[in-house]
Amino acid sequence: MQMTTRALRPCWLNCYGAEDRSFLSDGELLAIDAMEDAIAPLDEQTTRIRQVITGFEACYHEADKEAQFIIGAICAGHCPQRSNERPAQRRRDLENARDILAAWCVDPSGKSADREIGGVRANELLGFLGEPNPLKLWQVARIVDKVRSALEPDRPYRNLVLGVGEYGEPGECTAEAHYRGDLPLLRRTRETMIHDTADGKPSKVSLAYAIDLLMPCVWDFGGSLVTILKAIGGDLHPVRPLACCARNIRLSPLYDRLTTISNALNDFWKGRTAGRDTDPHILASLGTPTPAKRWLAASLDKTIRLHLTLPFNMNLF
Repeated sequence: MQMTTRALRPCWLNCYGAEDRSFLSDGELLAIDAMEDAIAPLDEQTTRIRQVITGFEACYHEADKEAQFIIGAICAGHCPQRSNERPAQRRRDLENARDILAAWCVDPSGKSADREIGGVRANELLGFLGEPNPLKLWQVARIVDKVRSALEPDRPYRNLVLGVGEYGEPGECTAEAHYRGDLPLLRRTRETMIHDTADGKPSKVSLAYAIDLLMPCVWDFGGSLVTILKAIGGDLHPVRPLACCARNIRLSPLYDRLTTISNALNDFWKGRTAGRDTDPHILASLGTPTPAKRWLAASLDKTIRLHLTLPFNMNLF
């Protein structure tokens, strides 16, 4: 008899990698999948809400607001309309980063703009770089490319080491092919190691990876930018660990709030009264449980908890 291997459902791909088999031993996840099977076929609005949960990332700088938006959708039974515009303060930070660093690349001796990023003034940011040289100019230009791609969709960023596109799709060409005229600079950027900690344990990150993973939506964009600029300037031992994507997620100022939201969702779908370290207002707002609401609440609860607890196992060097 031919044995079949259970596949990870696509809705969990923001929690487990496609090749990760550890979900097979996660009894709670399997129980949540069984809840989905019990209410199949899903109606259009339930499907749309689950798709939004699949797009949830705890490292997002407004992850708490995103979780509450999803909870509102679960309560209402549909996804309300919302703007796709980037939050105004984050957009200003990105624009300032692009403009400050692009100006430095053109004229490192010029007067810095009177702007700031995450509370750090432009002259302080540029001071981390030290004296300019061709390698530093090239590396800072790559940061400008990365930030600009978030503001100007027609200007895609080309990764220095990651072999994927902006959304995880296979890359169109290798870094060596794209930067073939600057291979020594690319090599030195890859070989430069930032030494910090990941979840409290000694770790290291290639400068090339750090630039590739300077995501415009991450909670610690300003702190990550400072770490990268200091590394370019020669300081490879930051006091503040690099927080990129899910790396060092426990340092996020939203960690405790997301835990409280997850606890409320857990109480709801498991039919408990509000316990300690939970939000009774969220629990009350969910109203009367229905099979669809319980499944969606369980899905969001599980997604948040996995994002906050799964180890970041990707080597960045």
